[in-house]
Amino acid sequence: QVQLVESGGGTVQAGGSLRLSCAASGSIFRINIMGWYRQAPGKQRELVARITSGGSTNYAGSVKGRFTISRDNAENTMYLQMNSLKPEDTAVYYCNAVFYDLRSSWGQGTQVTVSS
Repeated sequence: QVQLVESGGGTVQAGGSLRLSCAASGSIFRINIMGWYRQAPGKQRELVARITSGGSTNYAGSVKGRFTISRDNAENTMYLQMNSLKPEDTAVYYCNAVFYDLRSSWGQGTQVTVSS
């Protein structure tokens, strides 16, 4: 079992910054890829960014150049630095871990609200 706990959400004005954290515990050796997803009201959950165990990253086009994903394997924590936030970034942000056996786990989500 792997437990994922997000933190760092909140309310910020457009143009501001937030940093999300996702702390992993449990059988963390099983984790291959970690990622951030988000779900806005009335919309489907979408990938924001993900990072492999080797440090390779990819981003959704809408956040490229503004968000940075990182992973501290020693601290078993993943981060999402979000800069130049826009109202359309408002959503619940979820941490996801994909294991080597292709199963996955989700965090409980953290709300990010960007006011205009």
